[in-house]
Amino acid sequence: MNFWRGEGEVMAHLYMTSGRVREVKPANGKSFLLEELQKLVGGNVELVRTTSEGERMAINEEGKIFSLPLNIPATRLYIWGRKDVIVGDAVLLEKGEF
Repeated sequence: MNFWRGEGEVMAHLYMTSGRVREVKPANGKSFLLEELQKLVGGNVELVRTTSEGERMAINEEGKIFSLPLNIPATRLYIWGRKDVIVGDAVLLEKGEF
C-alpha cells in the first residue's frame, strides 16, 4: 500500500469499526504527531505489527478495557489476527510515518 501522494505528502489509512476506510494525513504532511494519532484512535496509542513488512498499526491501547467495538478489517491486517482481535479505530502507517 502506498502512502505517498503528490509532492511527498504522507497518506495513511484509518480503519473504522464501521468497516469504512478513509485516507488520513498528518497536519505537517510528513509524519504524525502523537496527539494526532491519539485523536484518531480515541485514546492512548499502541503500535502493533501488521502482516506487511514495514507497516505498523496505531490502535487504542486500552480499547479492550473500554470494550470498544470489534474492528474486523484492522484485525485482518494484524499479525496476530488469528489469535487476537483489534478493537476501536486503527491507523495503518508505513515506516517513516511513526
